Amino acid sequence: MTITPTTSDELLSQSVDPTESKPAPKPAPAVEPLTSDSLTWKYFGDIRTGVMGIWIGAIENMYPGLGAGVTDHSSILNEPMQRVMRSVYPIMGVVYDGARAQHTGAAIRDYHRDIKGVDAQGRRYHALDPDTFYWAHATFFMLIIKLGEYFDGGLTLAEKRQLFDEHVQWYRMYGMSMRPVPKSWEDFCEYWDRVCEDELELTQAAIDILNIRIPKPWFVPMPDAVWHHMFKPALAAQRWVAAGLFEPVVREKAGLRWSEGDEVLLRLLGKVSHLAFSLVPDEIRLHPRALAGYRREQGKISGETPLIEAPWFSGPPKDRRRSGMHYVPPVSQGMKLVERAGALMHSTFSLAGSGFSPRPPRRKVA
Repeated sequence: MTITPTTSDELLSQSVDPTESKPAPKPAPAVEPLTSDSLTWKYFGDIRTGVMGIWIGAIENMYPGLGAGVTDHSSILNEPMQRVMRSVYPIMGVVYDGARAQHTGAAIRDYHRDIKGVDAQGRRYHALDPDTFYWAHATFFMLIIKLGEYFDGGLTLAEKRQLFDEHVQWYRMYGMSMRPVPKSWEDFCEYWDRVCEDELELTQAAIDILNIRIPKPWFVPMPDAVWHHMFKPALAAQRWVAAGLFEPVVREKAGLRWSEGDEVLLRLLGKVSHLAFSLVPDEIRLHPRALAGYRREQGKISGETPLIEAPWFSGPPKDRRRSGMHYVPPVSQGMKLVERAGALMHSTFSLAGSGFSPRPPRRKVA
């Protein structure tokens, strides 16, 4: 499906409910996509981002408008693994889809048009409210920053500023209002601290993420008890990582504890993992959408090659497929077996966590 990007500046700047009354959409100006020369490409598609799955899920949903939308409209508690897969593929595409990235961003934006309502405290929300939508993007940007600081030996100030500029270019792909976007890395740090201090709260959606269980998919030939026991320690490990990555004020709101000993252990695991992961091949280390992006830039596949889609079994429940809120992957896929393994590993890490998540120096993708 081809989607013409449209701008939401006029659409969303006046109201949190842009579907009430809106002018005919105008084509958004073309935005230069990020390329393999960017730092964002180096970090975002790596499987190690999955170790922060509970962190990003919880901190996103501590934003009241976002958390209310997930509570009222999402199926993540019933199908968390499938839901994560469906989200990750197009989100990766906004970074790695090259000339098609802006169309991918517009599609993601449009999935959110009907996600609106009133939360438990009587506050109206809409997923396309500019502040709400940008907060979600800011957490993906901070995913990269946290990854670099904890698991990649740190980032220089110049690298943080470069990543900030790239995250602005990345955000333009959605065709959303740029009003909430800070002007510089330093302004972003003030924005992040202010939102964490003044706006985040322990919503029901955040509580659900922090205590999430993973129902066994129907296609896994394993007893339920074995499945749950297998994931229990991994989920506990990821909650521990989330506690360490939270800012102290967010950790306090979430009711989590963290000691100096925990901090030392997390830093040590980050250093060990950085070395260990150098042995992992790119076909496993990179998300399939990222792997395809590198191959496309290297001329190993055509720019017209169909985009890598999520596995068919990650599709939404039948009763939700026509709602317009979901990316629905094709029934069949041509991914190689090893790349399917990479996709499953990436999504499993996003839900289950792991003790190691390093990144080797950028290598050419075979």
